[in-house]
Amino acid sequence: MMDLHRLRLLREVHGRGTVHGAARALGYSPSAISQQLAVLEREAGTPLLERIGRNVRLTAAGEVLVRHATSLLEGVEAAEAELAAVAAGRVAGVVRIASFQSAFIRVVAPAIRSLAVSHPDIRVEAAELEVEQAAPALRLQQLDVMVGDEYDRQPRAVHTDLRREHLLREHIRVVLPEDHPLAVADRVPIEQLADLPWAACQPGTGHREMHVRVCRELGGFEPDIRYSSDDFLILLELVRTTGAGALLPDLVIGAGVPGVAVRRPAEADVGRAVFLLTRRTRTPAVAAVADALAAAATDQTVS
Repeated sequence: MMDLHRLRLLREVHGRGTVHGAARALGYSPSAISQQLAVLEREAGTPLLERIGRNVRLTAAGEVLVRHATSLLEGVEAAEAELAAVAAGRVAGVVRIASFQSAFIRVVAPAIRSLAVSHPDIRVEAAELEVEQAAPALRLQQLDVMVGDEYDRQPRAVHTDLRREHLLREHIRVVLPEDHPLAVADRVPIEQLADLPWAACQPGTGHREMHVRVCRELGGFEPDIRYSSDDFLILLELVRTTGAGALLPDLVIGAGVPGVAVRRPAEADVGRAVFLLTRRTRTPAVAAVADALAAAATDQTVS
């Protein structure tokens, strides 16, 4: 009989693409994983992996085994959740959430507070993580719920094996120093901000791509991005103290930020969707957490 732990290792190697990647994710040494996979191959009676340069890929037999391993592991997860609920007499279990920063503050944290009252036997573990890192971990059952973002005209990868649910939509605001001459207007023409220094997220992020695209398409200029940080609170402080401008979503700004002017672009509305991802089969605990996140998102007034 094949060992479930070894099947999990095989699926992890498949998901990460390398033995070393799986070892880092799981906290094992590469040699330990290789030894366990060698045992699994002997149990299966056929090769399960083949090397392609520095990476590995599944053989036809390996693909069959990973497909069944996924079903088996999901069954074990469901059984564990049901046992926890029976023992507690109500919905119980551990649910691991990953989220980007602003949703963590405005959506995830309030949902955790609500769950502590409505479902005290659900233990929520939450971490800040970007979508690109969280989606593979969700698929590999290292996470249970992911809160992600998607800027207009910058679609995220479609994960057909995962379940996506819309949470809310935000406007992207023009954030200026409160004494900027254009701060008196309700809507600010982007084209009149060509000489402004800007603060934005790091290159390669969705926010940076959105920022550059908006300045090019709506303003007709290449933005002078002098300050870079993936921490939106730092970007706000840079606007307040250096005279830079920024393009920031509603969740970052909340009910208002002293020392800055928050306006909408005059040329067109720009937005960002916030969504959650789970595996297609949700345990009762995961379903309760998803409902709490949806309720917390509804409480965010976005006008």
